[in-house]
Amino acid sequence: MGIVLISLVILIVVLMIGVPVPFAFFSASLYIVIAGGYDFRFLPAFGYAQVGSIILTAIPLFILAGYFMERGGIGEALINFISTFVEKVRGGMGAVLVVACAVFGSISGSGFATLSCIGTIMLPRMYEAGYPRGHCAALVSSGALMSLLIPPSLNQILYAWVAGQSVLASFMSTLIPGLILVVLFSLINFWLLRNNTDIKLPEPIPKADRRRVMTKRVLWVLPAMGAPVIILGGIYGGIMTPTEAAAVAVLYALPVGVFVYKGLKSLKVINKCIIDAVTTAGVIMIMLFSVMIMSRLFIMENLPQIIMAFLRGISDNPAILMIFVNLFMILIGMIMDDTSAILMATPILLPVVMELGIHPIHFAAILGVNIGMGCVMPPTAPFLFLGSRVGDVSITKMLPTSMWLLLFAWLPVLILVTYIPSLSLALPRAMGLV
Repeated sequence: MGIVLISLVILIVVLMIGVPVPFAFFSASLYIVIAGGYDFRFLPAFGYAQVGSIILTAIPLFILAGYFMERGGIGEALINFISTFVEKVRGGMGAVLVVACAVFGSISGSGFATLSCIGTIMLPRMYEAGYPRGHCAALVSSGALMSLLIPPSLNQILYAWVAGQSVLASFMSTLIPGLILVVLFSLINFWLLRNNTDIKLPEPIPKADRRRVMTKRVLWVLPAMGAPVIILGGIYGGIMTPTEAAAVAVLYALPVGVFVYKGLKSLKVINKCIIDAVTTAGVIMIMLFSVMIMSRLFIMENLPQIIMAFLRGISDNPAILMIFVNLFMILIGMIMDDTSAILMATPILLPVVMELGIHPIHFAAILGVNIGMGCVMPPTAPFLFLGSRVGDVSITKMLPTSMWLLLFAWLPVLILVTYIPSLSLALPRAMGLV
């Protein structure tokens, strides 16, 4: 037990002083190997075997598709279309922001790509319309995390891979919680801005031009909407595996970005997308390698059994014990990025929650909401810091709206998902996946 605690302290300390995540995990793993007297020679082979799965091929492909969509102009087409319905309502652009994050997240599967794309398009428009800068940046920081919940999510692919579960079932487990969060984010946005007189509403479209404008926007968004229809329809319909759908997403996003929206206007831009995607995927694969080695060492040190014994010493009531499990997952989400948190928590906590009677697919949803909540929870809040940079606003100005979203959206959904299993299991059961 002492070895595990010291290794966790090492991990947290090196992460907080800014050491890159893979090296932080390698440092903690090195301590366990030395202190525990393990033969380290099996670890590289184990890590390599773990990252060699064909399922993981979907990750670099979805990342590349996300870059093509981000820079190809698909995000702007989606925003223009969604704006048609609520832009004349006070706070309407905030709802557009949230829905656009959900739709773009369902295409790219990446929270960082969603925040970068939707944030850079929407935030300048909202600032110009008089929306509070801190409110907008906080909203896009939480909204971008819908990509962790609304399929296809890269993190749910990782969860399914580590947990040995169906990727499609893991996808479906988080869809209803994600949609509930979209509704709650939008309602909180309207409530906070209901009396804000600084917001400038756009001039109404003349009645004679409404049909023409609407038709133009619908036709303009159709190529963009084709991506989620093809990707999600192919996966849900059993026509394509997630890996095949990721490849189709790349093949679809490239010509749409080049010939329709013309954001990919030169080979230089396309090459930059490819280089950035390869770099991001490489970082993730190194992270996978390092985290899986540390997780393996934790399991060899019987950490799941230690956690279970600790929890049993507190109570025998599964409902109470899940509170402590959730607190542990939120803490992990606060100090790590979403990918590392999923990889770290899954092998350690899955045996624990299964002993408490939690279905692995139910746990996929609990973990997804927990990690999302941790990513915007102070003091570390990695997505708040990224939103601060994208929105060019201080964290302190983002905190009021962030706390509203945490207390009245993230926390209620976490409670619902934890204690109402049907929210996460209804769709997988309806599709015969569990």
